Amino acid sequence: MTHRIQFTTPGGPEVLQWVEADLPDPGPGEVRLRHTAIGVNYIDVYHRSGAYPVPLPAVPGFEAAGIVEALGPGVTDLAVGQRVAYVDGPTGAYSEARNHPADRLVPLPAGLLDEVAAALLFKGLTAHMLVRRVWRAEADPWVLVHAAAGGVGLILTRWLAREGARVIGVVGSEEKAAAVRAEGAEAVLVVPRGAAYDQVPAEVRRITGGRGVGTVFDSVGRDTFEASLDSLAPFGLLASFGRSSGPLPLVDPAELAKRGSLALQRPSIFHHIADPAALRAAAAEVFAAQAKGIIQAHIHGTLPLREAAQAHALLESRATRGALVLIP
Repeated sequence: MTHRIQFTTPGGPEVLQWVEADLPDPGPGEVRLRHTAIGVNYIDVYHRSGAYPVPLPAVPGFEAAGIVEALGPGVTDLAVGQRVAYVDGPTGAYSEARNHPADRLVPLPAGLLDEVAAALLFKGLTAHMLVRRVWRAEADPWVLVHAAAGGVGLILTRWLAREGARVIGVVGSEEKAAAVRAEGAEAVLVVPRGAAYDQVPAEVRRITGGRGVGTVFDSVGRDTFEASLDSLAPFGLLASFGRSSGPLPLVDPAELAKRGSLALQRPSIFHHIADPAALRAAAAEVFAAQAKGIIQAHIHGTLPLREAAQAHALLESRATRGALVLIP
């Protein structure tokens, strides 16, 4: 028997329940993992709330580190006792142990703590995607990063700055602004929770000499959408990779033309790492960047797995600076 967090109906953090469950032997191509650290990501909130529907009952979570306890038939490239991590489905990371496809596991380098891996991998791979596949460095060095003090935001800000970007971060408090400046942001705009973002475009244009930024990285969604578009220079790109405030409005392509021949993209990490070889290569680059200090994991705090509801409430409060990690 093992324990896990599950929900049987969409709703607030209170729908998350601590339950006991059987765990069968791993099937062909699977391994059984004993989790040591579990990453909390906003996509978990989307699943729990019903914003991204999943079959019910469901166990949340896409990201965890753990130790291989058993190999299913056909698994030859992993070993019992090996430390690994993962960042994609099927969901089920909020558990003490689980079975998982072996080809979606990433070996962890020696010296990398499990809590750091669980805090870094999903967010680091998201930043890797945005820096390597989305950012058009040759077009314009100025970028705007919303939620810059969040789990992805801090990593993205630091990585972009070290690649030569001129980063403007948007945060909710002066305390968070200091953290973002420490990661290399050239300027930081403070928009308190509940305030409108309508002053952001004017400030962005003031900072950039009237032109605007070449790229906006926006994980907030509905509340920041108009401000993001209005902050872009002609032929700029809005990369919308999350919607913590709600879904985006429908967009008429003619509106993008009117605002300056803009482009809108919705990049997904799951396409970025769909191929197992691409997953392991990207993860290796993330781990190497962390080892060299190019990026770093920021852990806001750790909580016991059975307190997952508290972690979700904390994440949705926008009070976190960095990642939350659950410990079984």
